[in-house]
Amino acid sequence: MRAVDINERSPWQDITEGNKIYEAATSRNFCTGEWRTSTPEFDREKCKQCLLCVPVCPDSSIPVKNGARDEFDYDHCKGCGICAKVCPFGAITMREGK
Repeated sequence: MRAVDINERSPWQDITEGNKIYEAATSRNFCTGEWRTSTPEFDREKCKQCLLCVPVCPDSSIPVKNGARDEFDYDHCKGCGICAKVCPFGAITMREGK
């Protein structure tokens, strides 16, 4: 998880009521992975690169580089476990905790 620099924080006066986001495409600016109570673990040896996990991730936390999946983006993964349920090879398992 990436540490937040004190200079990156908005002053409380800049926070919108209810911390609502009024602009599109700003989700990458907010590290929401800290909400996670379960963490997916990726076993590269078992993975067959079918990429079935990629489109089902509601947080787009499974990056693909050069046609192959990469490690999880834990800054944004909420630990829902959908990826583990769709993986036919058991390459993704869920563990409790961050």
